[in-house]
Amino acid sequence: QVQLVESGGGLVQAGGSLRLSCAASGSILSPNVMGWYRQAPGKQRELVAQITDGGNLHYADSLKGRFTISRDTAKNTVYLQMNSLKPEDTAVYLCAMTTYFPRTDYWGQGTQVTVSS
Repeated sequence: QVQLVESGGGLVQAGGSLRLSCAASGSILSPNVMGWYRQAPGKQRELVAQITDGGNLHYADSLKGRFTISRDTAKNTVYLQMNSLKPEDTAVYLCAMTTYFPRTDYWGQGTQVTVSS
């Protein structure tokens, strides 16, 4: 089992920045990918960004340039730096990990990000 604990959400004005962290603990198998998703009220959950334990990155096209994902593999922690935030970035941001052997998905409880105009 893997536990994911997010931190760093909060209220920020438009144009501001936030940094989210997600610490993973437990029986973490490689290879794996960690990432961030978000879900706004009334909308489907969407991928924000992912990073493998080998360092390969993937971003949602609409967020490239404003959001940066990084990972400290030794600490099993993934970060999401969010810059130039917009009110439409308001959502619950969820950390996720997928291991492949066996294929298992893990989710954190989420952290609220609210961007005021």
